[in-house]
Amino acid sequence: MLPPKEQLEILRRGTEEIIRLDELERKLIRAHSSRIPLVIKQGFDPTAPELHLGHAVTLRKLRDFQRLGHDVVFLIGDFTGMIGDPSGRSETRRRLSHEEVLANAETYKAQVFKILDPGCTRVEFNSRWCSSLRFAEVLDLVSRYTVARMLERDDFQKRFCANQPISILEFLYPLVQAYDSVALRADVELGGTDQKFNLLVGRDIQREFGQEPQVVITMPILPGTDGVEKMSKSLGNHIGIHDEPNEIFGKVMSIPDAALPVYLQLASDFDASDIQDHLQALARGQVNPSLVKRSLARDVVRQYHGAAAASGAEASFDRVFVRHEAPVEMPVMELPRDGLPAAEILVRSGLTTSKGEARRLVRQGGVHLDGQKIGDELAILGQGILKVGKRRFLRLVVRDIGPGSSAPDPPHARG
Repeated sequence: MLPPKEQLEILRRGTEEIIRLDELERKLIRAHSSRIPLVIKQGFDPTAPELHLGHAVTLRKLRDFQRLGHDVVFLIGDFTGMIGDPSGRSETRRRLSHEEVLANAETYKAQVFKILDPGCTRVEFNSRWCSSLRFAEVLDLVSRYTVARMLERDDFQKRFCANQPISILEFLYPLVQAYDSVALRADVELGGTDQKFNLLVGRDIQREFGQEPQVVITMPILPGTDGVEKMSKSLGNHIGIHDEPNEIFGKVMSIPDAALPVYLQLASDFDASDIQDHLQALARGQVNPSLVKRSLARDVVRQYHGAAAASGAEASFDRVFVRHEAPVEMPVMELPRDGLPAAEILVRSGLTTSKGEARRLVRQGGVHLDGQKIGDELAILGQGILKVGKRRFLRLVVRDIGPGSSAPDPPHARG
């Protein structure tokens, strides 16, 4: 372990708030002298199958702790995921089934090790201790917090004042998250700024159970590719860490110039001095923002797919968006000899999730075949290169089927 002062300097970088800084310093001093690492926890509810760069902000800070020799616990909230985190919600979140949660959890385990070291990461599921709680133990837990304290929470307060329903189940969420900290005897818990209330409840509940309260570290929220809203798959403004290299590169290049500084600070792997140089050059107008974005896009692709993929993604970007040529590699979909309607192709290939979405894309002018705009979702398309939006391509090829044969069911996209 590095000396505590040096550890503290690394751990403070990029954080929004540390509650409390003096407690963290004391814990680091104790860990350094005893050679017993701190337990650093962050929970992720597997409510969607994909982790994105917004999640990576806190995962990268977990990696800092890991590199400093501390015990990092990547906690999969397979139990809390069935409750639904009310943070930032104006309505009750839909409950997921245990099967949905477990399926998403499997994808999380595959993705998280693009950032964390699998050899020294403890993966836990909170159902291990939550599922075995007896009802008397649940009553004991809820008796340790008050409704008045819950209503101090901003989103609960707004919903209460607006006469919008708040379920008792939602009140349980922060208590169960807090109990996770008790079960793990967490020294530090990380989360986004929107998690501050939940993390502070953890401090209170640990005291109630006779434990030293955890230090709370909140990280800034990364905006989505629109530069405004929080990055979210439901808003369609996310960059998934499992996205293809070309997709990641193109999405980073699409972020607004105004969002570039926060992306440099929260999503890049650049040295602190390099980030500062970029920020100063941007502020003084000494560099074209697109050049900085290009450097950032290369770095982000490299982090999740490697240097070769980053070079390939940049070359593909130049081919498609600078020279306006079709990419060399793209998925292929086989069509019957008589073709298929545009909307059906979009849905069957997986380029859209519904015919409604396909119709909207066509009507908005976002679908082209060999450079020609498709104006009707019922238009029969044949062989050619289909471009959907700015970055998605599909090569359509006709399979010559004999008389009396039917179209393959269903046609499929393949890499």
